[in-house]
Amino acid sequence: MAAKKSGLTFDALLKELKAQTFAPIYFLQGDEPYYIDLLSNYFEQKILDETEKAFNLTVLYGRDIDHLAVIDQARRFPMMSRYQVVVIREAQYMRDLTQLEKYVENPAPETILVICYKHKKLDKRTKFAKQLLSSGVFFESKRIYANQVPGWITSYLKKKKLTIATKEASLIAEYLGSDLAKISNELDKMILNIERESITQEDIEKYIGISKDYNIFELQSALATRNASKAYRIIRYFIRDPKNHPMVLIVSGLFNYFSKIYLLHGLKNASDREVMQTLRLSSPYFVQEYRLAQRKYSRQKTESVIRLLRDYDLRSKGVGNDHFSHEALLQEMIYRILTL
Repeated sequence: MAAKKSGLTFDALLKELKAQTFAPIYFLQGDEPYYIDLLSNYFEQKILDETEKAFNLTVLYGRDIDHLAVIDQARRFPMMSRYQVVVIREAQYMRDLTQLEKYVENPAPETILVICYKHKKLDKRTKFAKQLLSSGVFFESKRIYANQVPGWITSYLKKKKLTIATKEASLIAEYLGSDLAKISNELDKMILNIERESITQEDIEKYIGISKDYNIFELQSALATRNASKAYRIIRYFIRDPKNHPMVLIVSGLFNYFSKIYLLHGLKNASDREVMQTLRLSSPYFVQEYRLAQRKYSRQKTESVIRLLRDYDLRSKGVGNDHFSHEALLQEMIYRILTL
């Protein structure tokens, strides 16, 4: 069995599992379910061979069990196998989870107990948590920040022996958000159709459905350069496809963009590196665009844009808006930004 550990990264923990260095208990918690699911699937699929699984793999659900049922299962001896694996999915719904404390104090050495505690965090100050930290492996799956998603995409593709430019990775991140399971599914579907080593904008448009010419980044660029004709073309494209380009996401994207321009006004004489860190940009590629937008929009005008965006966000939700459609609001909003 493995040494007792906490604070392991996903890669480090997976490396231990592949080396068949096991602990008696694994507590997988956090608000990012992606890594918890990957680890849970590994325990269920890779620890035991197909013959061993029939007798020695048990999957339980937190809503349906109590601590006595878990202990009864965990104390069984494996049949024709060195280990048995017991996985508790959705353990956050198990009402008497902390009553497993006695088992955790003295776990069965032939059992690998995996507790999946999603979307929540166990208070590490409790006696139960301290015992878990002492007896097994405590893994926390943390959500990554939005500005870290492009880097995550790049890293994910690199493991698949594929490359992608920063702009394209950022485009995918902006379109898909920070749901890692959703992103990995879309990337995997794209990978199946690509035979070369580099991901292009054409690949993204064809297999994920993100237009290389009509997206939030291109709209931001058009506004940054005050290119009215380009901005209106993009808005008309968005209006024709409201399902994939809802007003709430457009306003949110622009609000984040102009909020960063506002921050940039306060970074006098800052280096590109300092700008990247403060604005949480994923690459130096974007720094120059933000500097250009800063020159086009004074601090006062940037404040006005932010107030406008807040106003249109409320109007899109029905506050102070009696008859304007989202399409009309979008066009009016872009006009007012460009004419400030």
